[in-house]
Amino acid sequence: MSSKLIAPSILAADFGNLQRDVEMVNKSEADWFHIDIMDGVFVPNISYGMPVLKAITKHAKKTIDVHLMIVDPDRYIKTFANLGSDILTVHFEACTHLHRTLQAIKAEGMKAGVALNPHTNINVLEDTINDIDVVLIMSVNPGFGGQSFIENTYNKVKQLKTLIARKKAPTLIEIDGGVTQNNAKELVNSGADILVAGSYVFNSSNQLKTISDLKSITNS
Repeated sequence: MSSKLIAPSILAADFGNLQRDVEMVNKSEADWFHIDIMDGVFVPNISYGMPVLKAITKHAKKTIDVHLMIVDPDRYIKTFANLGSDILTVHFEACTHLHRTLQAIKAEGMKAGVALNPHTNINVLEDTINDIDVVLIMSVNPGFGGQSFIENTYNKVKQLKTLIARKKAPTLIEIDGGVTQNNAKELVNSGADILVAGSYVFNSSNQLKTISDLKSITNS
C-alpha cells in the first residue's frame, strides 16, 4: 500500500451538527470514517450506539471503520454488518476466542480488525496475524478523546511491522489516539498505514485544511 490513509474520528465531531461534520469528511481528503463504539464497561465511557451509526452511514460516502470498545463483541457482529460497517475492529482484550470472532466478522462480508491496548504486547497476535486485515494500535488508553500520545507507540509499530513481514501477512497498521502533524510522519516512517485523528481535526479552525495537511505529511 503506497498511499497512507487518514481516518477522522467521529467521536470528536459536534453531535449537534453530525450531518454537517459527516459531509465535511465526505468533501475532505480523508479516506475513512472512524467510528468508536463504547459500552461503559470495557472502557469507562459511553459514546453512541446503533441509531447514531445508522445516521452516520446514511450520509457517509467513504469507508466505515468501526472500532468496538465493548465486552462480548460477538453478539453484535451481524448488527454492525447490517448497519453498513466495512471494517469491524474488536479488542484483543475483549475476545476469549479471537480466531472465531475474526472468522465471524469475515463471514458477514466485512474486513476484520484487532485493536491492542497500550499495555498489550504485539506477540499476542503471532498466531492470528494472517487472519487480520487491520491491527489498530491504541496510542492512548481507550475511552476518551483528547489524550496525550504514548511515545512507546513507535516501538510497537516497528515490532508489529516486523511480525507482519515475517509472517508475510497482508495486514495494515492503524494508529488511534493523540495523532497530530507533529507525530504523523514518524508514525508512517515506523510502519503505520492508517492514522486516526479526532480532536486534532474537529477542534481545528479549518478542518478541511487540517485533514489535507495530515494527508500531505504522511504521503510526502
